[in-house]
Amino acid sequence: MANYYTYILISEKDQKRYIGSTSDIEKRIKEHNQGIVKSTKNRRPLKLIHTEEFNTKKEAMKREKFYKSGIGREYLKKLFT
Repeated sequence: MANYYTYILISEKDQKRYIGSTSDIEKRIKEHNQGIVKSTKNRRPLKLIHTEEFNTKKEAMKREKFYKSGIGREYLKKLFT
């Protein structure tokens, strides 16, 4: 069974978070830091600060959506400040 991840990066440049999901966490982090990902290209370097593992892509995407919601953002604020 393939594993999927929801992950949170923080920009060392502007201290803003980026939330995403992937099936290959190591490859995805490299893509972010190499400037391949458009939305984080100008915010490098990025540091991985949180990951969660799921059995399905659907579960990982659901968690990503939660973190991007108002309630999810409040949760993250409490977790990381």
